[in-house]
Amino acid sequence: MRAVIVEKFGNITIKDIPKPSPGHEEALVKISSAGVCHSDLHLAYGDWPVATPPFPLGHEGIGIVEELGAGAEAFVQKGDRVILGLGGTAGGYWCGACEYCLAGKPMLCLQRKNLIGIYSEYVSIWAKALVKLPDEISDREVPLACAGLTAYSAIKKLAKFGIPAGKLIAIIGAAGGLGHYAVQIAKAFGYKVIGVDIGPEKLEFVKKLGADHAVEVSEAMKFVKKKLGGVYASIVFSSKIAGFELGLKLLKAGGVLIAVGLPAFKEGSISINPFEFILKGLHIVGSLVGTVEEMRELVQLAAEGKVKTHIGRVANLSELNQVFEELEQGKIVGRAIIDNIME
Repeated sequence: MRAVIVEKFGNITIKDIPKPSPGHEEALVKISSAGVCHSDLHLAYGDWPVATPPFPLGHEGIGIVEELGAGAEAFVQKGDRVILGLGGTAGGYWCGACEYCLAGKPMLCLQRKNLIGIYSEYVSIWAKALVKLPDEISDREVPLACAGLTAYSAIKKLAKFGIPAGKLIAIIGAAGGLGHYAVQIAKAFGYKVIGVDIGPEKLEFVKKLGADHAVEVSEAMKFVKKKLGGVYASIVFSSKIAGFELGLKLLKAGGVLIAVGLPAFKEGSISINPFEFILKGLHIVGSLVGTVEEMRELVQLAAEGKVKTHIGRVANLSELNQVFEELEQGKIVGRAIIDNIME
């Protein structure tokens, strides 16, 4: 079967590799569409020191279950149309019995196995990590598998910090692959949303998503702090350190920064003034993907038409290198997908 392999950092090739067989509690899924995540770009370019070439790539997928390993029938059936329910982090396995799993945080499980290798014709996946899809959701909604789930889980954390519907929040990187989901989800939950991004095209897109305000990065401080008095929460999907620093500056006293975007290591670290941070009573929390149950909730929202994927780029598997270049240059509004694995 055909699959994308990172032979060396920055060098992506399509190779013929053996078709996998499903192991215990695994399902063999024929991939019909795959999403292109910024994480894939970072991995392929060696921005994060978490993988050593050669390795496969991709973690957002929709497909059809073709074969079941022993025990998998308890979770899915042959012919089921499924979406990967936990993105890449812990999408391959979590133990279910440790303190993190029992607390509903399988993405932190010390025995977790990350899922990778979705840019291929077939993949064998732990069946517990799969979520069945209704007919209302097309294959082009494939970025829900990670980008959508990650945005959904981040928005849900607002309630844990006592930020109810109706309050003003900022979404940094609102026109991006994750941010454009977050705007829709936040509005569906009843929040007032300021979408922050760069350029008139992206700001117009953010307005069409339903944001109450769409603001250029360079104007955000003046508009949000001086005119509106700050926000109760900033959710940062930007992969730039400057995005996190802006998010902190936009907060009201007692506000919360929810950090989602993962910058390249070369970006450095966030600079925080302890006096300002402590005296203003600010909170900072990281948000890493989500859970399978949250994926089911998101699928229901999407089936009801409350969350839709904006596809900024559709490509064949052979065009992946070009898509990565466009993604790195910030040319893609919304999400990119691979809708023909065979070409």
